Amino acid sequence: MPGNGGQANSPWQETKLGADGQRVVSFTVRIVIRKSGEAVMTAVSRSSAASLPVRPGEEPWTDEELGEVRAELADEAAGLRAEIDQAESQIAQRLGDTVPEAGDDEADASSKVYEREQELALTRNTRELLEQTEHALARIDAGTYGVCESCGKPIGKARLLAFPRATLCVECKQRQERR
Repeated sequence: MPGNGGQANSPWQETKLGADGQRVVSFTVRIVIRKSGEAVMTAVSRSSAASLPVRPGEEPWTDEELGEVRAELADEAAGLRAEIDQAESQIAQRLGDTVPEAGDDEADASSKVYEREQELALTRNTRELLEQTEHALARIDAGTYGVCESCGKPIGKARLLAFPRATLCVECKQRQERR
């Protein structure tokens, strides 16, 4: 992979140089849980950037562009996970502090309940954003990134560069919002 100090060894393996100069080998795998409960792990081909769909008039995706989108999504997912972990520990800590609050008057108690509900709602929203981000990463790896999940037409490269988690083309998103 030019420009990043690494090279692609196969469609499912990528070798890069890490920040410390050591070689980092990453694999893309799929784990399938069979009905029997047995887990089977197989290698999955990483999608080729040029094979991703684009709208008429748009330039095809380059490996560099797709790599930048993937890195942005992976960084965002890591940040969201950290945010969720921090919020959950704060919520757990506050829930553990309910005994000292037993002497609070009704207004204080209501205010604290409202704050907890707000924190839980924000954490729930962050989880949904993480799910969308992980879904986008999975679509990149599966080679379906850029395909509208409703109509099957290209979402559009410009839309995905602006909003990398998009799963619907503009027309389908507008139709969804009108409902």
